[in-house]
Amino acid sequence: MLFSLSILLVCQLAGEVLVRLSGLPLPGPVVGMVILFVGLVIRGRVPDSLDQSVRAIFANFIVLFIPASVGVMVHLGAIWTEALPIALGVAGSMVVTLVVAGRLMQALSGGKP
Repeated sequence: MLFSLSILLVCQLAGEVLVRLSGLPLPGPVVGMVILFVGLVIRGRVPDSLDQSVRAIFANFIVLFIPASVGVMVHLGAIWTEALPIALGVAGSMVVTLVVAGRLMQALSGGKP
């Protein structure tokens, strides 16, 4: 399991290094996931130890949200002072997401209702 977790962390590190060296406008962990995906495609399967490690991480996934929750509680005052822009951003992105998803669904279904 330690080796599998090391593989995940090395892929994330490689993603961070690539982003910093190339100046890509992407988060390093996303590039790391792409590196991991390409490696798994080349390998042709997911090793059992990596599968078990990822399942263990997912089983305790809720624990990863604790720092974000604490951050929200710590900065609650700043969130309240910026409540209107946050609400407008969330509402606007929701509308854009609905329109794009609807148009994509229409395009993929051949324009049929």
